[in-house]
Amino acid sequence: MPWTIHYSKQAEKQLNKLGPEIERRIRTFMADRIAVLEKPRIAAKSLSGQYESLLRYRVSDYRVVCEIHDRVLIILVVAVAHRREVYRGTEI
Repeated sequence: MPWTIHYSKQAEKQLNKLGPEIERRIRTFMADRIAVLEKPRIAAKSLSGQYESLLRYRVSDYRVVCEIHDRVLIILVVAVAHRREVYRGTEI
């Protein structure tokens, strides 16, 4: 049961700023390791507070913040940033 990975406009901009190597690493991770899982929540960590409806995946020093839509099998990437910056108000 493959999942489809979608990137929000904000996430696309953030990926472009990270450089081609990091962008490729993150896109490959999401496509090859997460999209193929039957239950992608198992590999994610739930966020808390105002972001409690979101999940995050760790790719090296970067965090990929997502929403999972079970009914349509879509993982929406809403933010991508270095771990120091991802939870600051302007990133998500």
